[in-house]
Amino acid sequence: MKNIFRIFNISVLMAVLSLSFIACNRSSADEDDHDEEQITNIVLKLTDTADRTTAEYNTKVNSKTFPNIKLKNGHTYDVTTHFFHEGKDVTSQIVAAKDEHFLVYNFPKTDLVLSRTDEANSTRKDGAKVGLKTTWKVNKTKTEEGGASLILTLFHEPAKVSEDKDKTAWGKVTGGHEDATGMYNIVE
Repeated sequence: MKNIFRIFNISVLMAVLSLSFIACNRSSADEDDHDEEQITNIVLKLTDTADRTTAEYNTKVNSKTFPNIKLKNGHTYDVTTHFFHEGKDVTSQIVAAKDEHFLVYNFPKTDLVLSRTDEANSTRKDGAKVGLKTTWKVNKTKTEEGGASLILTLFHEPAKVSEDKDKTAWGKVTGGHEDATGMYNIVE
């Protein structure tokens, strides 16, 4: 009788375990619009509003080497941000899931004013602009401390976002996780 009881308990345990494995299988679930592994590069396209010259700055996500963004004091730049996976532009996936994304632009040691200029297609339902289009008004490329840089972070599923400046960062999030981070040096 004890053996029958043990066999029954083991059978129940096996059934429960197999159901839990089936329930956790993501192959049948809807996949995320993109995985953080899929973003390999972030490209910034800057257009100087004074002379309309354009430059592109491409950084590899989580790279140890950073491109130099050349900015001039007193100049204003229209900036578009694009995300790539191995050469394919995946920015449209971020736009399609705009309510799940938000960009934070952190400019330690650079004095500038950033304005988000996103159109309706990249404005979240809470009214916050994702930050794919921005304008940068450069007051001073480098502060006295030198070593100016940009740390650009794409957040996924933040619980709360703000476009406001927080110390040296333009934008703030609560919750969520980082989809991609790109770093750039700021030079004159």
